[in-house]
Amino acid sequence: MGRSVKIRIKYVVEDTDRHGNVRLYLRRDGRKVRLRGPLGGPDFWADYHAALADPTPEPKAKPGALVKGSLRALVADYFKSAMFKGLDPKTQATRRGILERFCAYVPEGGTTPDGEKPFAEMLPRHIRKRRDAMADRPEAANGMVKVLRQVFKYAMQYDLIDRNPADGIELLKSGSEGYHSWSLAEIEKYEEAHPIGTVARLALALALYTGQRRGDLVQFGKQHVRDEWLIFTQNKGRNRNPIRLELPIIPALRQVIDASPTGDLTFLVTGYGRPFTNNGFGNRFREWCDKAGLAHCSVHGLRKAAAARLAELGCTEFEIMSITGHQTSKEVTRYTKAASQKTRAASALVKMTAERN
Repeated sequence: MGRSVKIRIKYVVEDTDRHGNVRLYLRRDGRKVRLRGPLGGPDFWADYHAALADPTPEPKAKPGALVKGSLRALVADYFKSAMFKGLDPKTQATRRGILERFCAYVPEGGTTPDGEKPFAEMLPRHIRKRRDAMADRPEAANGMVKVLRQVFKYAMQYDLIDRNPADGIELLKSGSEGYHSWSLAEIEKYEEAHPIGTVARLALALALYTGQRRGDLVQFGKQHVRDEWLIFTQNKGRNRNPIRLELPIIPALRQVIDASPTGDLTFLVTGYGRPFTNNGFGNRFREWCDKAGLAHCSVHGLRKAAAARLAELGCTEFEIMSITGHQTSKEVTRYTKAASQKTRAASALVKMTAERN
């Protein structure tokens, strides 16, 4: 039996949609024209010759105007979508920055920014090439891939494309353990520099004894307290996937709150008695850490330390998740890996000693 011969016709490309259907296009001079099938059939040749003979030039866009079908135009539509508007303002700003940089990028040896190219022609290899160019910044490269997945997911939902070229793109291994988790000695060093009664010490206690992000810490106030329980909805994802938590205010935290200057609506206030902004608190906490000689410590590292301490005390991942608010154990496992190993090792050696005795 003879082998089947693949027909190749100049300017003709095949594109398979998500349902496995093969579509034919003529791609030439920046144009992409749909052709009827099957390949080599009468309808195909009629469309093929008509597309070749079409003298209609591509309309020239005005300087600064969005080119229809370009990646930049797709991104602009994505910014107007409910999918994007449902994100937290901080997440919106991060994604906007990533996409604007992606669209403005001009490949080496090229003259056209990626944002001016047809988004329907973007292939996985194009995204991998951009990812590899950022190999020295793996976290940034992975963030870019994840954001592109969302943009093309939006395009698929509105039937603008049949496939998501960012799906299946492998993420780079960063080799980073993330934020440094505070040790007990570092916590004690911070407490020596900032005694009870200072805003700095109150910030430490809120972060350590609640395990929450700084976006939640700056919003905590008396209105969230009921019968010595802190009841709130986490700031992150509150518009898309709100997570409501109820955490007990343990005596150690209550002692610090009662001895500290607090505001009317928030526990943490600036020197002018006003609530902190998220970024303002981050900068101020950085100064408090530096004053204590803890240049490598951060407020997010306290969230990690709280999770690790709970793991050392033998708490299960689900118990820790009930405090941190994580919806999956993946991130909690990363936080508590070293602590869990330490706990399991101690337990195993105790069992071995008991067996020998």
